[in-house]
Amino acid sequence: MTDQRRCPDCGVDMERMDVQTTDGFKLHLVTNEPKRGLLGGIGMKETLAPSVYVCPECGLVRLYADRDEAD
Repeated sequence: MTDQRRCPDCGVDMERMDVQTTDGFKLHLVTNEPKRGLLGGIGMKETLAPSVYVCPECGLVRLYADRDEAD
């Protein structure tokens, strides 16, 4: 996945940032796809880590699913 994203509103490069909850946990996206292996057999779903980009001009926040880093 590319590390450079452009704001669709301002046309400037967006800055990559980390996002986490107030408890310090990282966010994850849950897909409808079963996990591989034993955990998928018991109903666990695949999770993806989101990449977060913020526009320094207008503050637009975009999340992109990192499909290459699937659990």
